[in-house]
Amino acid sequence: MNIKWNSEEYSTGFDFVHKYGEDVLKLITADKGSLVIDLGCGNGALTQKLCELGYKVVGIDDSEDMLQFAKAAYPHLEFHKGDAVNFSIENKADVIFSNAVIHWIDKERQEQLIQNIADNLKPGGEFVCEFGGKDCAGKVHAALAESFKKRGLNYTIPFYFPSIGEYSPLLEKHGLLVEYAVLFDRPTVQKGEKGMENWIRMFVKKPFNGLDDALSREIIKEAAESLRSSLYINGQWYVDYVRIRFRCRKIQ
Repeated sequence: MNIKWNSEEYSTGFDFVHKYGEDVLKLITADKGSLVIDLGCGNGALTQKLCELGYKVVGIDDSEDMLQFAKAAYPHLEFHKGDAVNFSIENKADVIFSNAVIHWIDKERQEQLIQNIADNLKPGGEFVCEFGGKDCAGKVHAALAESFKKRGLNYTIPFYFPSIGEYSPLLEKHGLLVEYAVLFDRPTVQKGEKGMENWIRMFVKKPFNGLDDALSREIIKEAAESLRSSLYINGQWYVDYVRIRFRCRKIQ
């Protein structure tokens, strides 16, 4: 992934990530007691939910900071460090679950990611996921791109946001039969009067690499203000999220 997380700030100011993720758990059809890998488990909140649902669960994440937070919060659960693209588990999983992770993986590494997921699933096992879909936060990225352009800078969206039609063939190419897929808008409320600026600072880090702090603050504030007329609604900031969900089964 192309980000270094602040686990404390993420877990308190942006807890919508795992709260929305609870709905994705409903897509899992495996029996209780099945081995579930929570891939990109972050702070462990959804790993705990999987445990409460009766699954044997292991959380995997590449962030040391997030893993330390998860282990402290849920000491009864098993967590391991691993990159989504090349992690390996000794016992193949019945389910690999992933929430809000895949869009962080560069497009060029997506097929390697999918193949690795398939390799770590049992035949007939499920891959259940949600991540950013086509045009996710499109208005926010457009505003940032405009602010960068005004200063002679280039802005590149640091995420991979595919459509169903783009991603399904990749999954099936690597032996994961798509059983369910949906793309939907989900405007997502942010906390506080600085909610938009805080969201940009938390999630859009890569484009600001190499810029000094003063310039970064100036761009972020300007972009947020330009979004006020469209994304500040009834006293609350929203980010124009688009989400994509899949449930796939490994072909035996």
